[in-house]
Amino acid sequence: MTKRPTWATTSARLVGGTVAAVALVAGTLTAVAVVWPTHDREAVSVLAVPAPSESVAACPGGLLAIGRDASVAGAIALAAAPRVVFDTGAGQPDAAVEPLVVPTVEGSTPDAFTAPPAADTRTDLVAASSATVAAEDLSGFAAASCLPPLLESWIVGGATTTGYSGLLLLSNPGSVPADVQVTAYGAAGPQSPPAGRFVVAPGTQRVVPLAALARDEKSPVLQIISTGAPVQATLQTSITRTLLAGGVDQVAPVIAPATDQTIPAVAVTAAPGVEGASDPATIVRLLAPSTSTAATVTVRSGGQTVSTSEVPLEAGLPLELDLGGLEVGTYSVHVQSDAAVVAAVWSTTGFGEGDDFAWHAAAPRIEAGTLAAVAAGPSPTLAIANDGSDQVAVTLTADAGAGAAQEVSVPAGSTVRVVVDPDAVYRLEASGPVQAAVGYAGDGALASYPLWPADAAASPLLVHP
Repeated sequence: MTKRPTWATTSARLVGGTVAAVALVAGTLTAVAVVWPTHDREAVSVLAVPAPSESVAACPGGLLAIGRDASVAGAIALAAAPRVVFDTGAGQPDAAVEPLVVPTVEGSTPDAFTAPPAADTRTDLVAASSATVAAEDLSGFAAASCLPPLLESWIVGGATTTGYSGLLLLSNPGSVPADVQVTAYGAAGPQSPPAGRFVVAPGTQRVVPLAALARDEKSPVLQIISTGAPVQATLQTSITRTLLAGGVDQVAPVIAPATDQTIPAVAVTAAPGVEGASDPATIVRLLAPSTSTAATVTVRSGGQTVSTSEVPLEAGLPLELDLGGLEVGTYSVHVQSDAAVVAAVWSTTGFGEGDDFAWHAAAPRIEAGTLAAVAAGPSPTLAIANDGSDQVAVTLTADAGAGAAQEVSVPAGSTVRVVVDPDAVYRLEASGPVQAAVGYAGDGALASYPLWPADAAASPLLVHP
C-alpha cells in the first residue's frame, strides 16, 4: 500500500481552504454590493377600552377617640358621627351604600358606595364626609373625600411625639381579603414595623394606632401597599396641648410620588407671631422615598409668587420646611424636584383651646370632566390651580351636572377660588389640566381635601399584541 505524503495532504488542505476563503470573501462583497429588498412594518397596536366595572368609593367614617375607657387602655370609641354627601353624574345610575364593619369600634359604620356601569360607560361616583367634635380629649372639624381603594398610597401627616395621637384607617370595600404592608419613613429612614403587616377582611375597616407603626416620630410618612384587594387609607390625627384639645383632622392619601406636586387650597388664618405659638403656624412636609434630590418649594397667592425655597432632600428621610411669616389669606404651594417626592402642608388656626389644624395633601392632575363633592362645613371654597402655560376655562355645574353652570377662567400659573355650597355635588369641566381641592375655614375649624379625577375619565389602553 502506497501512503500519501503528509506534505501533499497538508498542501491540498491549504489550497482547498484558500479557495473556500476567497469564495466566501467574494460572496460577502457581492452580497454587500447588491441592494437587497427591504420591508418596513410598524408594530401592531390596538386601542382597547376595558370593559366598564362598577365604581367604588369608601369613606373614612366619623371621628374616633382612643383611651376614653380607663379600664381598657387601647379601646377606641366613636366620638362624632359623619355627615356624608354623595351622588353620581346627571342621568347615570344611582349609587348604593354598603356600610363597612369596624370590629374594634362599637357604633362606627363607615359608608362605602358602589354604582353599576351604564351600558358600556362607567358611572361617575363621588362622595365626601365631615364631622365636628367638641370634647375634653378631642376637639375640631374634619372633612375628607370618600375615595376609591388603591393598591398603593402614601400618607403625609401626623406625628407620634408628646401630645399627638393618630389612627390609620384602612377600608376594604371589596369581596376578598387585602394583605397590607405599611412602611413608615422617619428619622431613621424606612422601617417595616411588625405591626405594619396585617390583613383587612372584605367589607371591613381596620383601625391601627399610628404609634404602633412609627414610635416617637415628629414627621412620619407612611407607604401603604396592598395585595389581594385594594384598600382606602386615611389618617386621623389630633393634638392635645397641656390637657387642652388642639384640633383634629382626617388626612387624605397621596396617590404616588411625583416630580411635581401641587397643594391648591392652603388657608392661613393665624397671623404671624400669634400668641402662644411654640411651633410654626404653616409647614410643608416632604419626602423623597428612593432618590436624594433638591426640591423647589414655591408659595403663591393667586398668580403672585410669595416665596421660593430650595430644599435638599436625602432619600428616605422626611423633612419639614417652615413657611412661617405668611399673612392671613389663601395660598397654593408647588413642589418641583428632579426625583419623585410626596408632599403635604400643615396649617393651624392657632395654638390655644378651641383651635384647629388641617393637613393639605397634594392634589392629582385632572384632565377630563369629574365630579366634586362638597361636604358640610364652614365657608367651603373650591380652589382650582393651573400650573400650565395657557389659560384654562373651567365650567362648574351644580347638581352633579344637571343644574346651573358657572364659567371660571384660571390664568396660567394661577389659582382661582370659587365659593361653593355645602352638602352639594358639582361637575367640573376644564379645557386643560388642573388640580383642585375643597377647603374650609371658620372659627376654630380648618380642613381641606383634594379633588381626584373620576374613574370614568380613565384613558383607553394601547395594547401591542
